[in-house]
Amino acid sequence: VIEHPKYQESKRVAIFLSMPDEVQTEEIIKDIFKQGKECFIPRYKPQSNHMDMLKLLSAEDISSLALTSWNILQPSDDDTAREEALAGGGLDLIFMPGLGFDKKGNRLGRGKGYYDTYLERCMKHPRGKPYTIALAFREQICESVPVTENDVPIDEILYEDC
Repeated sequence: VIEHPKYQESKRVAIFLSMPDEVQTEEIIKDIFKQGKECFIPRYKPQSNHMDMLKLLSAEDISSLALTSWNILQPSDDDTAREEALAGGGLDLIFMPGLGFDKKGNRLGRGKGYYDTYLERCMKHPRGKPYTIALAFREQICESVPVTENDVPIDEILYEDC
């Protein structure tokens, strides 16, 4: 991942804080800061499909985040000091999670549409849609995954031996 040309040229990177069943992102997050890039992480709004990407101040900043009912670390609702990526300079790259992927760039998420809705908002930003890379295990690559008209295809899927 850290050798990837799109990652190397990106200055503003959004990445998920991994759950136990996802590709672990801790080392990537550490590298984002080591490289002097800006790091943004999701804050999901329950009972909706709204998500913001908020600035993470350092890798150590993760320990200050609240744990949601979904067992995800994220900035709390009353944390209003963090920059939201689209309120500022937008994003160059988004690393995306998922449950399954196909080689046409389709992604099966957890069903709420958070990332698809966020990418739609990105398209309205002056910088446009950031490059999207899904981080997957080889076992998550399928012949096809179900999609709807609201699903936004991913630019690239990285997995072992791809």
